[in-house]
Amino acid sequence: MKTDYRSGWDHWPWLLFAVLTGWIIWLLAPILTPFAVSALLAYLGDPLVDRLEKFRLSRSVAVVIVFTLMTLILVLLLLGFIPLLENQLNYLIQRLPDYFAWLRETAMPWVASRLSIDLTLPESDELLGLIQEHWRSAGGIAKTVLDSLSKSGLVLVSWLVNITLIPVVTFYLLRDWDVLVDNIRSLIPRSMQATVNQLASESDKVLGAFIRGQLLVMLGLGFMYVIGLWLVGLKLALLIGVIAGLLSIVPYLGTIIGVISALIAAIVQFGDLLHPALVGVVFIVGQSLEGMVLTPLLVGDRIGLHPVAVIFAVMAGGVLFGFLGVLLALPLAAVIMVMLRHAYKRYLESRLYTTDKVPAEESSKIITGE
Repeated sequence: MKTDYRSGWDHWPWLLFAVLTGWIIWLLAPILTPFAVSALLAYLGDPLVDRLEKFRLSRSVAVVIVFTLMTLILVLLLLGFIPLLENQLNYLIQRLPDYFAWLRETAMPWVASRLSIDLTLPESDELLGLIQEHWRSAGGIAKTVLDSLSKSGLVLVSWLVNITLIPVVTFYLLRDWDVLVDNIRSLIPRSMQATVNQLASESDKVLGAFIRGQLLVMLGLGFMYVIGLWLVGLKLALLIGVIAGLLSIVPYLGTIIGVISALIAAIVQFGDLLHPALVGVVFIVGQSLEGMVLTPLLVGDRIGLHPVAVIFAVMAGGVLFGFLGVLLALPLAAVIMVMLRHAYKRYLESRLYTTDKVPAEESSKIITGE
């Protein structure tokens, strides 16, 4: 297969466009978060809207049904979980002195004796008193959020605008999703349509597998951890299980944080070895089910992102674009992975790879871009 080396040099305007787009996103990152959230929600809801259209429903009616369903699910989750999580946080604040005492009197001396180093934990009675006093005066999560927002009119307005924008933008994106996709496709140069369509199809498969599949994996793991830790008798089962499930989007992070938190909570609450062992069983079973059932069934092997690449993508996204970067890091990493696979395949098919030596004349053309 003959490859035209000059074609790569003719695409510099596209590279310039990509760099310019990244720069604009970096500048506008503080206001793009609600639009990014809306785009993700619309992407998740579009397949269900398309299925409803097959039952001879109009696009608008299908969008209203899906939008209402998504809103109800979100509202029920918030109304159900916020009071429970608030109770868990109240319990955690009350038991903080016990956790600090365990660290100072048991954990730190054990580590110091094993490593032959001097470890001391600062006195924390005053700090704990301030935390408990502030928590009681705040009166819970909802009041704390409202109080912090009311201190700044600009922050309150920004928060209200974002909350209002997300459902509005989601509705319009969901309604016009197919039109937007067709309009973008019509702008692609005819000479590039076959390649772009192939990359777009592969990216859509990868993104669908990642976003929908990984979301279900996170929910499944969180549910298993909450139920398992609750059966063990851990009073912080909901808080630890939810955090471990959410953090499982980064490989091993949710498990590590969940195991450490649950072990400390079990040791402080029960003071024996049986319950920490049961906590270990819960996470071993959860990880086994994730590896053998949840991930193969819900995600599959179409993503192929290495754990190191996932961690790097999340950290790089956070540094470059803040919360927006964290939100979009893994979807963009999945798309970039598809493009890199395509570039790698093109490289293996090129004469630059398949021939032992490029002729001098051809080499000169490569360098000069002629």
